Amino acid sequence: MPMDWDKLRVFHAVADAGSLTHAGETLHLSQSAVSRQIRGLEEGVGAPLFHRHARGLLLTEQGEILFEATREMMKQLDSASARIKDVRDDVDGELRVTTTMGFGAMWLSPRLDKMFADYPQLDFHLLLTEEVLDLPMRQADVAIRLKEPNQADLIRRRLFSLKFRFYASHAYLDRMGTPQSAEDLAEHRIIGFSPDAAQVSAGQEWFKPFYQAHKGGKMTVNTYFGLFEAARAGLGVCALPDYLTRGSDDLVNVLPELASEPTAAWFVYPTELRRSRRVAAFRDFVMAELEADGLLAG
Repeated sequence: MPMDWDKLRVFHAVADAGSLTHAGETLHLSQSAVSRQIRGLEEGVGAPLFHRHARGLLLTEQGEILFEATREMMKQLDSASARIKDVRDDVDGELRVTTTMGFGAMWLSPRLDKMFADYPQLDFHLLLTEEVLDLPMRQADVAIRLKEPNQADLIRRRLFSLKFRFYASHAYLDRMGTPQSAEDLAEHRIIGFSPDAAQVSAGQEWFKPFYQAHKGGKMTVNTYFGLFEAARAGLGVCALPDYLTRGSDDLVNVLPELASEPTAAWFVYPTELRRSRRVAAFRDFVMAELEADGLLAG
């Protein structure tokens, strides 16, 4: 007997939330209605789908199997919905873009007004996080990542290369003096990215020996945006991606001969969105802005 779609939809919401009450709030159903749907589904499959306990619901082995199937169904439905929206000529609807706090807040956001002027009907959702979201599972539509993805079902385009360098504010250097050598850095407060937070590996490896050789007065921050603000506030000598400082008169590149190996930034999206007009419009916008800044990779 085929499974009832309404019951599967309710089951997926309950499994995802781990609670009848929370699932009901999401689906705009009463707890009793959600409970009836789950009981009906369990009777239909002939097996319990949840272990019930005081703290919520846990999936049984049979429930795990069914939840895996409903996750795939939801992914396919999201994909179909995106493709349906993209058959129209207009660039509108929803576009979810994830990138790092630094790139999103300091480079991308100040430029988005130009895109909105061209596409006023686009609903743009910017997800700023250092974590890598799962694009095939549709946690976002597009990612701009400072690391090449290794999944096979993603389309990627190299955008630009960056290097990590040391920067400090004019006020800090006036107060503490300007380092003349790498050894001089040991006498300054060194600020870098938190070693236990998600970050670009090239920057981490480059910064590590400077941090370990330091005699004291260290500081770490878990976002590059936070690092940039720490540098502007005159807290010390900061290790920053060089693209963040372009156009800024507030910071000085200390010891410019010191730099990490280059690392690439990538524009990434799922293969199922390869014909998306929204994705294409955003990609072309980003590339045009990077080219205007002299950053776009050849």
